[in-house]
Amino acid sequence: TGVSKFSKVSLFSGLNNLDDITLDREYGSICGYTERDLDEVFAPELDGLDRAEIRRWYNGYNWLGEPVYNPFGLLMLFRKREFGAWWFETGTPSFLIALLMDRQISIPQLSELTSDSELLSAFDIDHIQTEALLFQTGYLTIGRVEKLGDENYFALRYPNREVEQSLNRSLLAVLTNHSPMQVQNRIALYRHLMAGDIGALRVLFHALFAGIPHDWYRKNRLAGYEGYYASIFYCYFAALGLDLAVEDTTSLGRIDLRLRLPGRIILFEFKVVEMEPEGAALAQLQAKRYADKYRAEGVPIALVGVEFSRESRNIVAFETMEAR
Repeated sequence: TGVSKFSKVSLFSGLNNLDDITLDREYGSICGYTERDLDEVFAPELDGLDRAEIRRWYNGYNWLGEPVYNPFGLLMLFRKREFGAWWFETGTPSFLIALLMDRQISIPQLSELTSDSELLSAFDIDHIQTEALLFQTGYLTIGRVEKLGDENYFALRYPNREVEQSLNRSLLAVLTNHSPMQVQNRIALYRHLMAGDIGALRVLFHALFAGIPHDWYRKNRLAGYEGYYASIFYCYFAALGLDLAVEDTTSLGRIDLRLRLPGRIILFEFKVVEMEPEGAALAQLQAKRYADKYRAEGVPIALVGVEFSRESRNIVAFETMEAR
């Protein structure tokens, strides 16, 4: 189960000879509701609710069997009759947020982590691995299994919108020093994106970075690694529940961030410079022809090259163009 290992750690119970069924296909759907459960048990509750949205919000947990729904989230949806982060709101994962920040984990790559069965099955309370912690606590689940030789390797991912959106909102609060403008920024960002006003994003994010107190940088090591700036972009988009892909693979390289909106696709490339802009971010988007991967979708594709200055700790270049 998502928390099975906690019951096996001596800190909690001292029971260390149990049969761990976390990755046992036979029990893959034991801890959640299946599509069949919705059709046969909860059919009367589905009236007036968008089935695709139910799936997007609460389905997706996978332990090598059929993907299942979060029971708590689903039952709360049927009771409240509106979508919300019901499971996430039952507890604040402050220890998890602190750990991710301390380890300087690249936030956009959380859904790109890979592990093996030994790591996912290991649970050393004093030396817990990031992948094991996120998997065991339910913030990541199995997305894909690849067998290499005699070993199974597991590509992890967010299970659903509830987890991805809610976790990134919590991470965003820490990354921006709990900015009181965070909610207003999310609202403004969403409106700019839906209106197709990409240029307005520079003003918004520049003001956001400028509002982070100097003292926060002095006390934290996060700004010392390049992923910090890209993480804030990603967290804002993820906190809005938008369709994202990071390190999106093409035949010539990897796109830092792909954002899919109604009727438009935006491709981002991020670079960190010492002080002056270099134009390398937009140049890479063009040279690598990243837009080619999406031309068949028949919608406008915008390229956005963003450069951050280590010295000024803000955006020094925000270049945009339509892909040709």
